Amino acid sequence: MIPAATLETTARLLELVRSGDDGARERLAVRCLPALRRWAHGRLPARARGMIDTDDLVQVSLLRALNQVESFVPRREGAFLAYLRRTLLNSIRDELRRTVRRPGGEELTDAIADDAPSLVEEAIGHELVERYEAALATLEETQQEAVILRVEFGYTYQEIADAICAPTANAARMTVSRALVRLAEAMDGRR
Repeated sequence: MIPAATLETTARLLELVRSGDDGARERLAVRCLPALRRWAHGRLPARARGMIDTDDLVQVSLLRALNQVESFVPRREGAFLAYLRRTLLNSIRDELRRTVRRPGGEELTDAIADDAPSLVEEAIGHELVERYEAALATLEETQQEAVILRVEFGYTYQEIADAICAPTANAARMTVSRALVRLAEAMDGRR
C-alpha cells in the first residue's frame, strides 16, 4: 500500500501549509529539495561560493518561498516548482551581485592557473542566460512550466503531463516541443 503522504498533491500540501500544518511544510520541502538541488548544481560560480555554497542557497531559497506561500496561487501541479526555480534563480543573482560588490581578498600571482571562464566567456554566457530568461517570459504559463520541468529539472513527459494537467505524456511532449520552437524563435529575435 502506498503511504498517504506520497499521494498528496503539491496544491494540497500548499493548502495545508497555509493553514499552519508544519508537517505539510516539511513534506513539501522534502518533495521539492532534490529537484532544486539538481537544478542548482553548477549554477553558482566558484567565485561566489566563498561564504555560501549552492546547497545552502537552495535551502535558503526554499525557506524564503515557503515563508511567502500565502502570496502564491497554484494554477497547476508544476507551478510551485517553477515558482521555486524563479526564487532560487533570484537568490543566485543576488549572491553574484554581492560577490561583485565584495571581491575576495586573495592575492593574484602568475603562478596560479585559472580554469574559470574568461570575462568574455562569462559575459557571453550571461548574455545567453538573459536571452533565455527573456524568451521564456514570452511563453504562455503552461509552456513556461513545461520547458522548465523538462529542460531544467529533467522531468519525464509523463511527469510533465501530470504537472501541467495534460491528458497524456505525448500531449506533454508536444507542448514542450512547440514551446521550445517558440523559445528558440524568441531567443533568436533578441540577438
